[in-house]
Amino acid sequence: MKKQLLLFAFSALALTSCKDDNLEAYDMDIMKGDWKEVKREIISGKDNKTVLQSYPNTGCAAKNTLFFRTDYYVSYTAYTGTGADCQMDQKTEGRYTYDADSKVLGIKLDNEETSNYRVDMLTSKDLRLAQQFGNFDLDGDKIPEVTYVTYKR
Repeated sequence: MKKQLLLFAFSALALTSCKDDNLEAYDMDIMKGDWKEVKREIISGKDNKTVLQSYPNTGCAAKNTLFFRTDYYVSYTAYTGTGADCQMDQKTEGRYTYDADSKVLGIKLDNEETSNYRVDMLTSKDLRLAQQFGNFDLDGDKIPEVTYVTYKR
């Protein structure tokens, strides 16, 4: 009986101490590929629901693309121009980190500091990131607002 109890205790310990690498690999597999930035929203930090400002990407900016690979490579391509005359303005490359447990995505492009985002939504068609830096109080309630960036395939 003691041997069975000891075996059960060690099994339970081994199962609970393993990090779920499969979840991270699964999320990264969904994340890989091109994502078009469709809008930025500033949401009230007080209720995390009220949209205070919304900035849909229009014109050439609607072509701005965030690209992920599963080897932690990331790039961001920005477009400028007028009307249908859109030209690639800048492409920055870098690395990213991802923690599946906390859903924190760290993006480091070229020589910039790492910018952290919380993955708010991730499906095969939609990616919504909550910016974890540079947030400020817009509506005067002394609670910083949250900037969300939405991407689509």
